[in-house]
Amino acid sequence: MAGENKVLANEILEQLGGAQNIESYTHCMTRLRVTPKDETMVNKEDLKKIDGVLGLVEEETLQIILGPGKVNKVTEEFGQLIEASGGIDLGERAAQKKSELKQKNATPFKMFLRRIASIFIPLIPALVASGLITGITKAVVQAGWLPADSQIATILTVIGGGLFAYLGILVGVNAAKEFGGSPALGGLAGILVINPAVAGITLFGEELLPGRGGLIGVLFAAIFMATVEKRVRRFIPQSLDIIVTPTIALLITGIVTYIVFMPIGGFISDGITNGLLSILEVGGIVAGFVLGATFLPLVVTGLHQGLTPVHLELINSIGDDPLLPILAMGGAGQVGAAFAIYMKTKKARLKRAIGGALPSGMLGIGEPLIFGVTMPLGRPFLTACLGAGVGGAFQAYFNIATIAVGVSGLPLSFLVHAHQILLYLIGLLIAYVAGFIFTYLFGFHDDMAGEFD
Repeated sequence: MAGENKVLANEILEQLGGAQNIESYTHCMTRLRVTPKDETMVNKEDLKKIDGVLGLVEEETLQIILGPGKVNKVTEEFGQLIEASGGIDLGERAAQKKSELKQKNATPFKMFLRRIASIFIPLIPALVASGLITGITKAVVQAGWLPADSQIATILTVIGGGLFAYLGILVGVNAAKEFGGSPALGGLAGILVINPAVAGITLFGEELLPGRGGLIGVLFAAIFMATVEKRVRRFIPQSLDIIVTPTIALLITGIVTYIVFMPIGGFISDGITNGLLSILEVGGIVAGFVLGATFLPLVVTGLHQGLTPVHLELINSIGDDPLLPILAMGGAGQVGAAFAIYMKTKKARLKRAIGGALPSGMLGIGEPLIFGVTMPLGRPFLTACLGAGVGGAFQAYFNIATIAVGVSGLPLSFLVHAHQILLYLIGLLIAYVAGFIFTYLFGFHDDMAGEFD
């Protein structure tokens, strides 16, 4: 297996123009993200045809879809190949090329969402692990299989719930990194908001509420502190920087946080929460259909991670999240579409691509199916969206909600309220079936799969 990963990494590197054409690289849950120095040296068409590459996304970086688990191992081999060739040369030309790539097709709104996504993407493994432990523990307790006051239940609850109690600190750390500040000061920005001692502060005749403003208040505070830190540093002698700069940044940010950021963050948080709940209440199954059907296009852009703070704010504000089960149907509709294509096609390469990506899709990782199957084929992507809309309408009708944030698909069943698990799974099956029917009847015929010959 290690040999296969090395061969795949080497093939990818060759089509990227070799080690000397790599400015930087990293990976997320499914994608190897590469910034080439000279994009004209990249053979994108041959890159897509490599056995094991499930798709290619062109944003400010080239994102090579490899699938969960696989991407970690291939990235490790990829890095070793680059190091063996002398490492990455960060020259002036590379910096210029990176700047050009970032500016291409970049609107302020898209760039803002991508920066927010960059804050939360590194937290996904922790959110998934904590959410699953919390959800499974609550389900087991509510089923009567484990006493709620038992030591085992208490230990599991503490393990699963710790992240959500202190999530603001991690968000602050990542926000500071993203906006050029010191990570430790970003963590302090989170503490400013969630510190229980805030309850002892009275401003303008009102007592402050710890956590008011939630993660939105933390983001405001952390970004502001990073900005203050950089501005102050310009005027402070280097010998005094370590003492004066962080002290001034913390003092100013603390005051502004309690007077401005927490109230404004709370207002925005309430607006988002009440707005989404009103849409679902008034729109009902129609809103569920629209939200479910339009989520896959958002995943294509990579901007769906920008919704993570919205999910977390819903849980923080009302105790659960009715939006996530609806959006989770996006992946379910696509799974159904993939099954339909598998049943109809006679092309062995297409069957292999679907067979390799389906398990990930059912477990909530949709990118391999999106970029390896439905997007290249075209019409199946649209019929998958329709199937997702049907599942979303079902979830909205029954007000299915999660108690934590995690991956969609089958694993999300552990995160919905225990009494709603069966309903969620029925909705998931409905989205599978709807995606299958739409695609089988209207979305695919084998002539569309020419590139899989």
